[in-house]
Amino acid sequence: MNFIRKIVKPKSIEDKTFYFELKNLLNFSPKQISKYKKAFTHRSVHMTDSQGNPLNYERLEFLGDSILGSVIASYLYKKVPSGSEGYLTQMRSKIVSREHLNELGKDLELIRFVKSNIDKNTVGDNIHGNIFEALVGAIYLDKGYNFAQKFIYENVILPYIDIEKLEGKITSYKGLIIEWCQKQKKKYKFETYEDSGNETIKHFSVKVSIDGEQIAKGRATSKKKAEEQAAKRVYFAFQNEISAI
Repeated sequence: MNFIRKIVKPKSIEDKTFYFELKNLLNFSPKQISKYKKAFTHRSVHMTDSQGNPLNYERLEFLGDSILGSVIASYLYKKVPSGSEGYLTQMRSKIVSREHLNELGKDLELIRFVKSNIDKNTVGDNIHGNIFEALVGAIYLDKGYNFAQKFIYENVILPYIDIEKLEGKITSYKGLIIEWCQKQKKKYKFETYEDSGNETIKHFSVKVSIDGEQIAKGRATSKKKAEEQAAKRVYFAFQNEISAI
């Protein structure tokens, strides 16, 4: 007996609006709308299924991250036949970097779909990349690998990936400075301390010294951001020497 698979269309007005906005975004008709709703549900909502399992985007984010990585790896393997394992790994890391994924999520305006009990303006930039990965995971579960691959090609590879530009893109100034110092046998030190001042939001400051001399400072709301800011300033201070390596 042959069975015809039917798309389950939403019944409520809210679900209908979500369905058609999602369809325009994806360029195909989603079947299981619940998977996409889960992809845009923040943990602050505290939703669970009948077994008590959390209903939020975090597990879908994990799945989408793996699928995105495999699609990008396959693309690079075919696109750059001369690329070594190290080169391909580095290029993939640049494409799926948190910064890049956040940009993708913002460009697609995915935040408009998010259901959260926290003000969306206070959850941080990473939510944009997180829900992008969760969306890829939802597509995979709903329509399969080929649809997820097509979505990634249309929304990541075709509009954003330029091999030549990516080769020169710096994804971590701190990593670059450390690598340069190690090659040049220079001693480096990243000194981090809390520096909130009179502000309610916690800040961190970083001092970077090379061979005992303080070169630059950085200040931000996280240690990582402060380190990158300071390292970036070190990079521009020694740009000619670093570029010559």
